[in-house]
Amino acid sequence: MSKAVLICLAMLAVPSWGQAPDPAYPHLERAYAALRSKDYDAAIAAFRRALDAGARRPAVYKDLAYTYLKVGENEAARDQFEQAMRLDPQDFHVALEYAFLCYETGREAEARRVFDRVRREGDPQSRQTAERAFQRIDAALAAGIERWRRVVQADPGNFSAHRELARLADHRDEKALALEHYRAAWQLRPEERELLLDIARLARDLGRENEAMAALLAASRGSEPRAADRARELLPDRYPYAYEFEAALNLDPANVKLRREYAYLLLEMHRTADAERQFARIVADAPDDLLATAQLGFLLLDRGEHEQAMPLLKRVLDGGDPELAERVRKTLNLPAPRRPAQPPPASPPPASDAKAMGRKSLELGYLKDAVKYLQLAHEADPLDFEVMLDLGRAWNILKRDDEAIRWFDLARRSPDPKIAAEARRAWRNLRPAYKRFRHTFWILPFYSSRWKDAFGYAQYKLEAKLKRLPLRPYISVRFAGDARRTIGSVLPRYLSESSFVAGVGIRTVTWNGLTGWAEAGSDISYLDRHDRPGRMAPDYRGGVSFSKGFGALLGGEAPGWFFETYVDGLYMSRFDHTFLGYFQNRAGYTLPALGSFQLQAGWNGNLTVEAKRQPWANFAEYGPALRFRWSWMPKSMVISVDLLRGVYLLANSPYGSRYTDLRVGVWYAFTR
Repeated sequence: MSKAVLICLAMLAVPSWGQAPDPAYPHLERAYAALRSKDYDAAIAAFRRALDAGARRPAVYKDLAYTYLKVGENEAARDQFEQAMRLDPQDFHVALEYAFLCYETGREAEARRVFDRVRREGDPQSRQTAERAFQRIDAALAAGIERWRRVVQADPGNFSAHRELARLADHRDEKALALEHYRAAWQLRPEERELLLDIARLARDLGRENEAMAALLAASRGSEPRAADRARELLPDRYPYAYEFEAALNLDPANVKLRREYAYLLLEMHRTADAERQFARIVADAPDDLLATAQLGFLLLDRGEHEQAMPLLKRVLDGGDPELAERVRKTLNLPAPRRPAQPPPASPPPASDAKAMGRKSLELGYLKDAVKYLQLAHEADPLDFEVMLDLGRAWNILKRDDEAIRWFDLARRSPDPKIAAEARRAWRNLRPAYKRFRHTFWILPFYSSRWKDAFGYAQYKLEAKLKRLPLRPYISVRFAGDARRTIGSVLPRYLSESSFVAGVGIRTVTWNGLTGWAEAGSDISYLDRHDRPGRMAPDYRGGVSFSKGFGALLGGEAPGWFFETYVDGLYMSRFDHTFLGYFQNRAGYTLPALGSFQLQAGWNGNLTVEAKRQPWANFAEYGPALRFRWSWMPKSMVISVDLLRGVYLLANSPYGSRYTDLRVGVWYAFTR
């Protein structure tokens, strides 16, 4: 009986002994505290750290989006609303926020699609708002399409008219019309390489994979670096086939780089005659292409066409490529020429130009370009702390926080107080994830009316980070005790473990709310108990835990409905080597804050099951719940009041069939 009571109460109080607190929780606490103090930059950084730690819930994305709006970052807010909408497509208020921001930031097509969905699927109020917005956008697009159609009919060679007609048709999801006029615009101005990406996207949407592949291949071998980078990201993870090169050249016949690569592929395939034709076409179209000229000369030389080969090879010898000329010279057994004095190497761009280009690339979201230019600026002026701060921002957005923290660390030493303060905040937000050792402490005291007793549970943990490995070894000390200690007089029963447990363990990095852990230690009782042979006993336990929260969680900026779930599987050696499962759910409504007071009202639905079907460990609980706090309290402190009705699940339970329990407790945790 005493063992049953002990485990029952301890498990109800702490869902998973040895379980690490939600790693995102401290970041969320810092984020909401920063919001209350209107420190929006700190709040944004904390929200981002919480998302990286696994708090990928619609409410977190939504609160981060509203924070971005407060600082005027509409595009960043749009992206966060998009994430929230993808996780919860039925939150039509978020969908409308996302659609309006898409429209404001130039993503008219996406705005129209979202408004269209909400006007068909949303609640009545959302449907009305979406209908008005959709009709306004759609009517403007239809009018624009008709206007530019007339311009194209009157002037078929008007590049701008074709491109604008294609853009409007694209935004109205008239994909075939858009593709037709993107093609026409491309034929008029092949140097506009971005058009190939539009052609590829629309061809793929229309199921024309061969055309899409041709456009991407042509763009990836083009002269415009940004379009080429984007095209390479969209190409499949394999080398293109010969027929795909041919289709790309049919689309982009003047692409010398593409034709040269195709020619070398033909050589690898031993299609020498076809390769020679391609090199001849390059030499005819681009006489200054010395590489193709040399290769064509070598091919002609190999088949004995000396008279045709020599003028080509002489052109290479007289050209400006010393390495290629040396290859020709060795092939023809010619003596080495006298080397002229080498000109001085070209100087890198001035630091001011590189810095300006880096900052512009960062603002436009071209992050790889931003890093490249900012590093050039840093090399030119190693004491420009503003460049260091921008490098930290760029690496942080690229999710390379290992690089970002290094630059923030340098920038926080700036003599400029503003730069130093911003870098210091970013460095502090990133630092906990990169500390070698981390301290965690939590405590849960509570009172139970069922047992008329006060209980206390706590744990201190020191864990180490193993570089990039997804495991965290730790040492810990847990406490479990109560005020009354025993009930009964003839054969006293203990209401808690009345002990400290020292142990060593290992846990996994939390992934999408899921954590695994295992621990070995020793239970040390601070009482002389008749139900155990001594004060020390070995203790082995482990399990998995999962936690998720949705909606307006306590501490958030906006009121609303919420749902939280906690699922734990636990093995314990000391209690007859049993396995237990805990399923704890809470749903309800977070009320608007009253000054510094925050209140959450909800309903509990809990289930506990045990492998050996012991009566004390198979029961369900349900009942109302209150959670509340004041802003002056420590960041992670929450007071809870639960009125629970319990039902034992197995027949003939020695504890009766039902019970009622009022529990009042305080939760507090921190990580350093």
